[in-house]
Amino acid sequence: MYIVAIAWLYVTLMMAITEKNVVAGVMTFVFYGVLPLALVLWLVGVPRRRLAKPDEETGETRDSSAPAANRESGSVPHEHMQQPDGTDSKRDE
Repeated sequence: MYIVAIAWLYVTLMMAITEKNVVAGVMTFVFYGVLPLALVLWLVGVPRRRLAKPDEETGETRDSSAPAANRESGSVPHEHMQQPDGTDSKRDE
């Protein structure tokens, strides 16, 4: 994602350099490059920030998939222990 942002800034910088005066170049770089890129990066980052925001009542982040007690103790939930791991190479009978 960041490589696209860097490439876009490079293209707009080259556009700004070809302008006839400095004011037009700065405005081209700001209005074609920096502002739209900042808006796009902010919009793309909204879901990530929403998941990283701690929950009000528990204080935990929402992107965790395991319950809090299992994460803290490092134990595996019981329902995951009963599932086969798929490493048996023999044919099922």
